[in-house]
Amino acid sequence: MRRLRAWALAGLGLLSGAALAADVTVSAAASLSNAFKELRPVFEAQNRGTRLLFNFAASDALLAQISKGAPVDVLATADQETMDRAEVQKLLLPGSRFNFVSNELVLVTPAEGGAALMSGLADLARPAVKRVALGKPEGVPAGRYAKAALESAKLWGVVEPKAIYAIHVRQALDYVARGEVDAGFVYASDALAQKGKVRVLFTVPTETAIRYPVAAIAGSSKASEARKFIDHLLSPAGQAVLARHGFRKP
Repeated sequence: MRRLRAWALAGLGLLSGAALAADVTVSAAASLSNAFKELRPVFEAQNRGTRLLFNFAASDALLAQISKGAPVDVLATADQETMDRAEVQKLLLPGSRFNFVSNELVLVTPAEGGAALMSGLADLARPAVKRVALGKPEGVPAGRYAKAALESAKLWGVVEPKAIYAIHVRQALDYVARGEVDAGFVYASDALAQKGKVRVLFTVPTETAIRYPVAAIAGSSKASEARKFIDHLLSPAGQAVLARHGFRKP
């Protein structure tokens, strides 16, 4: 009888612990996936009872999900434009928005069997370059940066017919890594994630600096935990992890 009672109490303790656990859902740009996954165990160890749940996709898709009522606590995007729209829609917790990293757009080619060495965007007009991967500009920040750079160089009309669109920047990276395209536009941090499978040809200049903002979502029941995660991103330990994955200071 005592043993049964002990088991019952233990069971209640487990249930209680599960009920107290705070699941914090973080919707983040696909380019952050490797870095955020590395951040998770340290954050959870420092915040007992809190578990991070990640949802990675293109920034525009993440905003669309939140706008439709998806239960999200933190949003991290790869551009200011998407976060600005979230702010206009009053989806953000006031005072919780911060820039936490910056990045660069680069042109990559498969490490083996890719296009001949290129030194500038104009080389994408070569007949030998038949397929160029980039995020769909209508929904992917990296694609918007790439299109703007090509338009500025008066090359969009030449490159557009060669474009192979991706639903997020990591898909564009995969196209290049698998040798399915001749070149692709990705972030410098993405290229590092596939080191050995892709080769960085050069950095692509962008009109605006690529800075990633993060914010807590208004109405979240985990506002306190959400702020702790944002603080962790901005902390020296969090910044060190992000730097190892190719991100720069904001």
